[in-house]
Amino acid sequence: QVQVVESGGGLVQPGGSLRLSCKVSGARLADYAIGWFRQAPGKERERVSCISVSGGSVHFEDSVSISRDNAKNTVYLQITGLKPSDTAVYYCAADPTHDSCGLADYEYWGQGTQVTVSS
Repeated sequence: QVQVVESGGGLVQPGGSLRLSCKVSGARLADYAIGWFRQAPGKERERVSCISVSGGSVHFEDSVSISRDNAKNTVYLQITGLKPSDTAVYYCAADPTHDSCGLADYEYWGQGTQVTVSS
């Protein structure tokens, strides 16, 4: 059973930074593409960044960077220059088949971690 667990969210002041972690268990992370998505209150879930099996990445926000540590079965999302509009639940998802960044392409989802940007 593949499980995806996010961590690292919290309350941060505008302009601050966070590093979110996505731990995958029950499978070998090296075989999975990983995506980070977010959903703000009243809005649809949207893409933030994805990283392929080969390590190639795509970003939909200028202030993020994504990396993977297959030895630790963990993917990281670094977010800098946080703004109140970045407040959302951040979700990590994993998929062994698709190497893309569409929401519908991901099979395994975590429960999300809340990021709140406020002074």
